[in-house]
Amino acid sequence: MTAALAPAAVLDAADWQARRRAHEERVDAWLGPHLARRRSGVRHPVEDFLFTYYSHRPAQLRRWHPGAGVVLRDADPAGFGRDYRATAAGVTLDTEGVRARRAESIAWIRALLAATAGRPAHLGCFGMHEWAMVYRQTQDEVRHNAWPLRLSPAETAAVVEERGVRCSHFDAFRFFTAPARPLNVLTPTRESQHALEQPGCLHANMDLYKWACKLSPLVASELVADCFELAKEVRTLDMRASPYDLSELGYPPVRVETVEGRHEYVRAQRSFAERAAPLRARLIAECDRILPAANG
Repeated sequence: MTAALAPAAVLDAADWQARRRAHEERVDAWLGPHLARRRSGVRHPVEDFLFTYYSHRPAQLRRWHPGAGVVLRDADPAGFGRDYRATAAGVTLDTEGVRARRAESIAWIRALLAATAGRPAHLGCFGMHEWAMVYRQTQDEVRHNAWPLRLSPAETAAVVEERGVRCSHFDAFRFFTAPARPLNVLTPTRESQHALEQPGCLHANMDLYKWACKLSPLVASELVADCFELAKEVRTLDMRASPYDLSELGYPPVRVETVEGRHEYVRAQRSFAERAAPLRARLIAECDRILPAANG
């Protein structure tokens, strides 16, 4: 028998409406430029990534959810979506229904987050995953071919061959060019993700946003937005350290092909790992809050 989740909080109308308003205003600052570009057919290799690479749509990011167990007084369940129901105390998420559909996914996410959190951060990759994605390609063949490479294709390839590639993240590795894959010291797969993911990886820390989205609406939208905010900054470093020249867009390069650039990259990478750790812990705690009741 599934145990009920104890109420986390009961919010008066003024409280939950203020939280919803604050969330929408915060997210609108991110969504506005993206939606304007989309309407005009303009693509941005840095700012649009989180909206195109991940499946969470802008409207989903903007919609506020209080999280599992929170009761909203003087609310209409129709205004929150099909997974909400009215109770004597107020409107709340049908947590039992949502977790019944997603229990396996929640457990998988929780296991990945915990495994990642339990490992030391490795900071010696120097962002070579982005270089491996253009290895031995011409300017016309690279993914963001509207933007020039900082070095020639031959010089770019030489950097990859000199530095080597030490990428543990499958969802980066799968975009490597075919000749770059044998240069990686690992061969990540979806099946080995729990065994290889580590907290120094930029993409693992960006993916906290993905896992928060997959846990929504069971987790509060403020946590989803916190993960998005970090992912947005991580993506900026990711592309500044890439072989692309994005200086015209206001992104000075982190020249990881130089000693100074590698030091700069590691400093930023370490900072992101430190900032990601509490977000990862919060996501794990939310999984633990939901799953024991489901397994009780």
